[in-house]
Amino acid sequence: MTSSKKRTESADGGDWRPESPVTVLRGVGPVRARRLAEAGIRSLGDLARQVPARWEDRRSVVPVAGLTEPGVVTVEGRIVGLRRTPTRRRGLRLVRGAVEDASGRLPAIWFNRPFLAASVDPTVLYRLHGAVRPGRSGAGGLQLVNASVEAAAEADRRVVPVYRPIGELGPAAVARLVGQVVDGLDLTAGIVDGPADELSELRGLPRLGEALLRLHRPRAADDVEELNEGRSRGHLRLAYGDLLRLQVRIARRRRTWKGRRRVCAYRIPDPPESLGESWLPFRLTGAQRRTFREIARDLRSPRPMLRLLQGDVGCGKTAVAALALAAAVRSGHQAALMAPTEILAEQHHDTLTRLFGGEFEVGCLTSGSEGRERLLERLAAGEVPVVVGTHALVQESVRFARLALVVIDEQHRFGVEQRRRLLGKAERPDVLVMTATPIPRSLALAVYGDLDLSVIDELPPGRAPVRTRTAPALHRPRLLSWLARRVAAGERAYVVFPRIDGEDAGEMASIVRAEEAYRAALPPGCLEVLHGRIDRRLRGEILARFAGGETAVLLATTLVEVGLDVPDATVMVIEGAERFGLAQLHQLRGRVGRGGRPAVCVALHGELGETAESRLRTFAETRDGFVLAEADLEIRGPGELLGRQQAGTKWLAPLRLASDGQWLRAAREDARRWVGSPDVVGGRRSAVALEAGG
Repeated sequence: MTSSKKRTESADGGDWRPESPVTVLRGVGPVRARRLAEAGIRSLGDLARQVPARWEDRRSVVPVAGLTEPGVVTVEGRIVGLRRTPTRRRGLRLVRGAVEDASGRLPAIWFNRPFLAASVDPTVLYRLHGAVRPGRSGAGGLQLVNASVEAAAEADRRVVPVYRPIGELGPAAVARLVGQVVDGLDLTAGIVDGPADELSELRGLPRLGEALLRLHRPRAADDVEELNEGRSRGHLRLAYGDLLRLQVRIARRRRTWKGRRRVCAYRIPDPPESLGESWLPFRLTGAQRRTFREIARDLRSPRPMLRLLQGDVGCGKTAVAALALAAAVRSGHQAALMAPTEILAEQHHDTLTRLFGGEFEVGCLTSGSEGRERLLERLAAGEVPVVVGTHALVQESVRFARLALVVIDEQHRFGVEQRRRLLGKAERPDVLVMTATPIPRSLALAVYGDLDLSVIDELPPGRAPVRTRTAPALHRPRLLSWLARRVAAGERAYVVFPRIDGEDAGEMASIVRAEEAYRAALPPGCLEVLHGRIDRRLRGEILARFAGGETAVLLATTLVEVGLDVPDATVMVIEGAERFGLAQLHQLRGRVGRGGRPAVCVALHGELGETAESRLRTFAETRDGFVLAEADLEIRGPGELLGRQQAGTKWLAPLRLASDGQWLRAAREDARRWVGSPDVVGGRRSAVALEAGG
């Protein structure tokens, strides 16, 4: 049935509409419908939105004799000599044979498709599409691997979509169901995306239904490489639609926040940075002064502040945040700083206590804080002006007398609900979000589009560049000798591991398996171990000894990734470096070289794939955190870069496509226009409808 003659009724007399249940399809009974529903697919429209995972180009048939090197091909011939081959591996069943045409014969193998041996007719001409790889025999030593098989008389020379499995339904079964939907529905008329469709057309993009049709039924002239790289017009439309809905949510949130009136007044001198003259032990950089003046301008305005402060490792964000906290306290208010881990919270507490020098009291509230009940009483009475804590700050028992400013460090590590509960402890508080992970501008605009952006793009004077080297793990004995010499010379070092325990007998990228080798190579008593299974109080003592110089080498997990400031540490060894992303590697490297002495970072790695090798090469060659963040976005995608706790993961995939900023800027501009004036598109529709996809 062609797309021009669409089915209007199902076999049971029901209408074929996008909202029709999947049970109107052939082959979908109660059991299969229940399994589809478990995957979130209940209607024909849900199936229509199942975008293919990839596309196979079956337009050109290659003669067998013309195959001289590996690749993905389409061949046509008779399948001969099929036989099932037993294997020792449980659950693995092989079928071997060959495809034969007028030019020659090519060996073929299929995995776990035993039915082929009984269903293939050696007298029938078949079209096969699959990968040609080096094999055990045959011309050129090649064989066809796990190819699709269809009768040549029924096959079209076309671009064929291949779908992801849905639960127990394999790609072929999903393709048959989606094919029924595409044949039975007029997607261009039936799949409607409301205002998003109209805004898409203004941007020269197809409507959603047309985009889905082009993805399910590519045209003969479509570029398969463009489809498989996600650069087709259909992909652009889906990405734009997802980004538009995200930006509408952000624009509405920003409009609501900025529509509020300030409750608290601030008394800030001119110039604003003079607030720290009596207690800051160093001169602010130009970038620090500029960003704090932007914060001060927000605090003086009639609207609550909503600002993101970001910068590279060691740029001095904490000093700027300290000035903001001081502005709140000097104006008679309370302030809170929330950090994602106890170690980072305690580090912030110690840093702020040292900076303020007793001028302001700083409390510390974590799950294991001593004197917790007394601190809660004093916070509620307004006697403690500044408190630093973990997610313990959002608990119901925590109350403030006059909270005005909330600073959230590493905000992407907190869930939306945790942030909301902290902000709910004050009436219209000012919010400063900090991140020590440089974020590509495209990602920052998408995720933090409701925030005003301040960037510290200058490092304090005296920061020595860190030399970076990579080496295979088999060089560990040489590294241990080198590290022992550095320790004997009075230097201090971090050795960071991706895990505490090793999975395999040969696993050294874990503290448990590597600790003995490090202790044997280094001077007695110079090494301590730090990880999350160690008691909180003991962790604090270990860190204090390392910071104070009593311990020379600290074997640790990524607990030390952010926040730790030990100026005398000059060596960072990263074990299992291939298991970290670029942003993490850069954060770890930023723990050393903070005191002006030359520092070095050594990244030890196991066996590398192409992607990991490229990542480590980029890490070794690049010191700019923002450049590395852009590379990390390209390599790993935005979901991993931001962390799993960031809400709204549905729209993260299109951000890779939008990384050049063109479609992100378009979606952001259209969303702000729409939220500001819904009349801009076809009458007065609600922005809520656009956000919901209708």
